[in-house]
Amino acid sequence: MKYTKLPNTDIKVSKICLGTMTWGNQNTQEEGFEQMDYALEQGVNFFDTAELYAVPATPETYGSTEKIIGNWFKKSGNRDKIVLASKIAGGGDYTKHIREGGLSKKNILEAVEGSLQRLQTDYIDLYQLHWPNRGVNVFGLRDFPTDAAKNEAENYLEIIQKLNDLISEGKIRQYGLSNETPWGTMQYLQAAKLNDLARPVTVQNSYSMIHRGYEVGMSEVSLREDIGLLAYSPLAQGILSGKYLKGNKPEGARGTLFPRFVARYMGDSCSKAVEKYETIAKKNGITLSEMSLAFINQLPFVTSNIIGATKMSQLKENIGSIHINLSEETLKEIEAVHTEIPNPAP
Repeated sequence: MKYTKLPNTDIKVSKICLGTMTWGNQNTQEEGFEQMDYALEQGVNFFDTAELYAVPATPETYGSTEKIIGNWFKKSGNRDKIVLASKIAGGGDYTKHIREGGLSKKNILEAVEGSLQRLQTDYIDLYQLHWPNRGVNVFGLRDFPTDAAKNEAENYLEIIQKLNDLISEGKIRQYGLSNETPWGTMQYLQAAKLNDLARPVTVQNSYSMIHRGYEVGMSEVSLREDIGLLAYSPLAQGILSGKYLKGNKPEGARGTLFPRFVARYMGDSCSKAVEKYETIAKKNGITLSEMSLAFINQLPFVTSNIIGATKMSQLKENIGSIHINLSEETLKEIEAVHTEIPNPAP
């Protein structure tokens, strides 16, 4: 395994982070335990979860993933070996079964306390804001929602003050953002600096070979402000495994069970790009999944690459990508496809 540190901290994390959002829906507790055991054996010390999980988000599955992780901590005694990240759900209709009011001081405290209880731990290493209070172009929305967002404002200082209180109390060690924009990220960084408060250390945003929008603005913020990317959906919800090509609908796959999660990656341009990337991978004697993940692993603005799997064979392949180094020739071939079909997924 390869390791780095959460920016501006001494917290060492694996370059591969174990994503967990299927546990409690597509995966049982026993399967979650097996994944955590294997990941830790392979040197993965960084787990990412959220109060919202499992997905799809429902009142019945709310908090189930955190409970599974908490039960594993209790059974294994491995809490001290894991850098644990979780998130508070953002506001909106999608989360009205959790709470209303978005990212307020009261809601942040309530969310942290609930997560600590479910996770059976006294602290969370990295606590993240799952998405902003304001409307932004995320979750498949390509363009900025001007009409929906123009009258909204973010209570940055209030949020940062509460997160700093939680750091002082020892309930969280660091905090990060998620599904953020360059403007929003800079607002948090500047508010923290002006008020002499702890700053966010990471941004968890979507990034894959068919969705490289992070490079338009956010990658410069990451590099110049030292705030690392935690890349989620690096396989574009499984599309970059190639299993959905030619209209395939594998039994039990996420895209088959929950088509709306993969819809943004299923257009003609996406399929053409994936086919071209698969050709490059085969030429190099590796799988498309391995190449897609290895490409992200080597990016200078990436702190960790969040992989997720429903099957152990997938998990082994994904973690194994850390040992693959793409040649300059392969990287040039990937860039040629990106130039021809840039960011086909929103």
